[in-house]
Amino acid sequence: MNLENNSNEVNLEENRKKYYPRLFRKFIFLTVLCSLVPLLIVGWGINFHYTSLSKERVMTLLKTYVEHHRKIIELFLSEHSSKLQLIAHSHSIEYLRQVPNLNEIFEIINKDNWSVTDIGLIDDSGAHIAYVGPYDLMKKNYSKTLWFKEVMSKGLYISDMFTGFRNEPHFIIAVTRTENNKKWILRATINPEVFRSLVENVSIGKTGEVYLLNKDGIFQTTPRFHGKIMEKASFPIEPIHEGIRVRVIEKDSYNPSNSRQIVCETWLDTPKWLLVVKQSYKEAFYAVNHANYATLIFLHVSAITILIVAIFITKHMITVIQNRDKEADQLNKQLMQAGKLASIGELSAGVAHEINTPLAIILTERQLMIDCASIHPISDPDFLEQFNDSMNQIDVQIHRCKRITQNLLRFSRRTKSVLETIDINHFIREVIELMEREARTNGIKFFAELDNKILSVVSDPSQLQQVFLNIITNAIDAHDEKPYGSIRIKTEEDKIREGVIMLFTDTGSGIPQELIDKIFDPFFTTKPVGKGTGLGLSICYSTMKNLGGSISVSSELGKGTTITLFIPYKPPKELAKDMAASN
Repeated sequence: MNLENNSNEVNLEENRKKYYPRLFRKFIFLTVLCSLVPLLIVGWGINFHYTSLSKERVMTLLKTYVEHHRKIIELFLSEHSSKLQLIAHSHSIEYLRQVPNLNEIFEIINKDNWSVTDIGLIDDSGAHIAYVGPYDLMKKNYSKTLWFKEVMSKGLYISDMFTGFRNEPHFIIAVTRTENNKKWILRATINPEVFRSLVENVSIGKTGEVYLLNKDGIFQTTPRFHGKIMEKASFPIEPIHEGIRVRVIEKDSYNPSNSRQIVCETWLDTPKWLLVVKQSYKEAFYAVNHANYATLIFLHVSAITILIVAIFITKHMITVIQNRDKEADQLNKQLMQAGKLASIGELSAGVAHEINTPLAIILTERQLMIDCASIHPISDPDFLEQFNDSMNQIDVQIHRCKRITQNLLRFSRRTKSVLETIDINHFIREVIELMEREARTNGIKFFAELDNKILSVVSDPSQLQQVFLNIITNAIDAHDEKPYGSIRIKTEEDKIREGVIMLFTDTGSGIPQELIDKIFDPFFTTKPVGKGTGLGLSICYSTMKNLGGSISVSSELGKGTTITLFIPYKPPKELAKDMAASN
């Protein structure tokens, strides 16, 4: 029979060696035959892709320019605001009202570039206390101006462009400080030409322009091609929004060429100014015109790519099929092994029944001997003591054998499946007693940490015992490469879920992390070939789920594994109904 099986396996292997090359050639033929339509689709896709890519690249570049420039402008304003705040909070009003001191600070601010036109110290009535600059503003009172009211309420204010007392466009940055219960203001005027050069310092081709608008649509800088500072723009202003928005204007009355324009806009945080960057659509997307040429090149590349990809994909598919065939063969072998296990279970049940008969006879003979001793008393006290000890020992060993046979019957599922009230601590001690000898021969010790406060559970003892036996057996097998080890069993109460938590912790070889998610799969095993069927933990998983509990695993390679069981105090209603119906 073995020779016949080996011959069949050899023939099957030879047929598969011929089958896989034929399958490979068929896949390649069909793929190449159907490549014309994909090639046309790829050609169209490349054209579309390059067109979209070029536009997206230009848009991204424009957004990058705008975002970068917005940060530069905000940094400029923030830097000057911080300088004024630092000066106001590090110097007293008595120090700053001295014109030489204020002039020294003015020169320090303008050390790198002449960004500040003048600087003034103003009291809470709007009058100048001290002033440094080219204008005669000492007698001016600002109590009625908008910027004075804003800075007095906010503490820091950056104004829009206005003409003011000097009758020319400018904007100011002002901060307040409270000293001796009185507020005073430090005010600086930003040089409009320096600020304009900062705003317009963006290179975006021949047709690009950059400018700022306030919330009312008033130019805060002079555009490159149209408009003037402090004039109102003729086009509508976008509402305040977050981020950067890009739009296309088909016709722009301010554009001399009257062509399409790309407009990129973003709002500054403080003050609320709209940064606008414009460029001719034709100039921005000049590179798109070259996309068609690139399409021709990529069409030829695509033809070669399709062939290469077809070869690799086909090889991969053939490899997958080969692996699936090998897995199917392995599953067949494991099913045969499962059948052998079932036979072993039947044999265990038969052995248990056969043992019960002589045990009953031994128990009867013991009782006869005790009865004879009671009728004919033994006169020798030493012999009587030995006789009683022997009878007691026989009784102890008979009950032990009965427990073993009961466990064998439960293991083989010959006992009736019923719901019983179970003392988990007592139940696990019985299982330990059953497995202790096998563990001891492998140099493994049991350690039980059982919580005496946990309540009894209502469950199926035969199924629970099978779960415990499978877990302990796996824990013992995990010590194959170690001369000694331990299995620690711990019970504790889970008040939230109303049940018992059991922890089985071994000091075995552990499980790799990449295999943790697979250990409950049927026929999956980490044991060597011939030592495991891969059914134990799968059965445990389905059993615990059926009993309303759960099972989980945590492991560290080389250090050991912990299996956690949750057993509810009461079984699921469905299980109770099913068992009641079967009984």
